[in-house]
Amino acid sequence: MKTQDRPLDEDAAAMADFAEIADWRPLAGPDNDDTGPEVVKAIVQRVTSVTDWQPWPLSPGEQIEDVLASWGFTTKRGSTIVVFPGLAFADARNSGWSAYEISPDDIPAAEAGLDDAWPQMLDLARKHLGEPDYVGNDSSPHFVDEWRPGAGADKRHLAAWVRPGAQFHLFSSKPTRDPLTEAVGVTYAVYID
Repeated sequence: MKTQDRPLDEDAAAMADFAEIADWRPLAGPDNDDTGPEVVKAIVQRVTSVTDWQPWPLSPGEQIEDVLASWGFTTKRGSTIVVFPGLAFADARNSGWSAYEISPDDIPAAEAGLDDAWPQMLDLARKHLGEPDYVGNDSSPHFVDEWRPGAGADKRHLAAWVRPGAQFHLFSSKPTRDPLTEAVGVTYAVYID
């Protein structure tokens, strides 16, 4: 197993960006499988009407592909945020602890790494979002459904903050032998209602 343990600067910036949105309802789009230029244009319109995030620019002659259902934005803090009609997440690739190239024998070490990284990420989220509405982990026999039905599936840790029109989830993936989990880390996403 290989690991990376980097400063949380990118996560801190992205969480601050997410925390500035008090009401996510104007960002919500239709919950369907539509893709293409009109979907992307609608996302850009909704996001830029509520935030000061800058949409990724198109190069001269570049077209929005028919298969796209999301678009990226850059915030004033330099965060890269990817937005779908019902989801937003930070592309914070150089932040936090992660493990990869996990073998079946590495599962206990991956779990220990997640357990070590979790408190620092939870504290960071609390700094920006306040106290969570829920915090749990897979040591609870009811964890999978404690927060919401199925919310803990495939997770080792979960914290949730409810905002108008959205839920911010901080979570870690649950490493498993079968099927083998190849990579784990602590991450977060905003599920837009």
